[in-house]
Amino acid sequence: MSQLVLAQWLSAGRLRRLAATLGPGLVVMLADTDAGSVLTAAQSGAQWGYRLLLLQFLIIPLLFIVQELTVRLALSTGKGYSELILQRFGRCWAQLSCAALVASCFGALLTEMSGLAGVGQLYGVPVWQSVALVAGLILLMVCSGSYRAVERVAMLFGVAELAFLYMAWHARPDLQHIRQQALDMPLHDASYLYLLAANLGSSVMPWTVFYQQSALIDKGLDLRDLRAARLDTMLGAVLCQLVTAAVLIAAAAVFAGHGGVVLDTVPELADAFGRVLGPLAGRLLFALALSGGALVATIVVCLSAAWALGEMRGTRHSLEQHPLQAPWFYGAFALLLLAAALTVVLSHSLVRLSIATAVLNAVLLPLVLGFLFWLARSELPPGLRLQGRYAVAVGILFLLTGGLGLYAGVTGALHG
Repeated sequence: MSQLVLAQWLSAGRLRRLAATLGPGLVVMLADTDAGSVLTAAQSGAQWGYRLLLLQFLIIPLLFIVQELTVRLALSTGKGYSELILQRFGRCWAQLSCAALVASCFGALLTEMSGLAGVGQLYGVPVWQSVALVAGLILLMVCSGSYRAVERVAMLFGVAELAFLYMAWHARPDLQHIRQQALDMPLHDASYLYLLAANLGSSVMPWTVFYQQSALIDKGLDLRDLRAARLDTMLGAVLCQLVTAAVLIAAAAVFAGHGGVVLDTVPELADAFGRVLGPLAGRLLFALALSGGALVATIVVCLSAAWALGEMRGTRHSLEQHPLQAPWFYGAFALLLLAAALTVVLSHSLVRLSIATAVLNAVLLPLVLGFLFWLARSELPPGLRLQGRYAVAVGILFLLTGGLGLYAGVTGALHG
């Protein structure tokens, strides 16, 4: 009897530890399904029907492999991504990596703020009021909480993204059209390549790698949490791409995949999705889902940049510290957030900006994946090091993905 009780206690203990570990992978993947990903997937469905749908599912293993390597690095070294690059490759390469991250983060923030401002416009709220409210609330939340509190709020926001699954179901997509178009990939078409690059770049982004590695450390996890962290990452990767695929399916069903459809603003998208569930319900669900992803991504992107810059400077950088104890960390967070908010108020970014930002991320893929591959080969302990056939397979996958992202992004931008 005592052995049974002990086994039950251990099982309960493992479940508690699992529950405590879950979070960073889900949060970063919910952030990955941000306003930019939604707008890119919607444009993909509107212009190309289901011809980019298969790509969404092929991205799942890529996403998991990339983020799982960051899990290994975080839990075995206790160091952030920027710290490891600085340690392994030197200051010059670390600065280049950090500059790429900041560029990606700033572009993402413009996208998130534009999306949130567009949602506000649906209900008559001026752009500056929407942006000011969002920036103020996020700053207040981050400066007054711990990592776990911020994580819980981010996951709560992210739940709203599940509305896209409901919308895709009610769009009643034509299964015959899906079968006909899913394997039809016109890789000779520059505009198709441009959106292919955008879909890659809106899925595997520099800030997702930086964020998850630093978040695991800030949460105080170690190698005992490796299995749970891997599960967390897998669940996040699957959920991320299911939501993205749902957006594409709904858009393709609404527009029947006719080429030439170009969506420029969030209200245009909301009106289009309103055809699925009716003007009132469709607009409301779209607004909630887009806002959820954009809010999570805004938090994650700012934290990624602040953590990375702090690691580069060797300064204190943790949500567990008071703003007066880590002024550089909180200052960098606030500066990036406010700069993006001001830019959106002055320029009113559109859907095309979101797609262009995603394409920039695709062009940066060789740099991000290259660093990650060599860190996993050199900085991990023998039992976790990337080696053997798996290392060869990952190397080929990263090479093909980085090459495709660079080729498709540059070709699409030059000839699209």
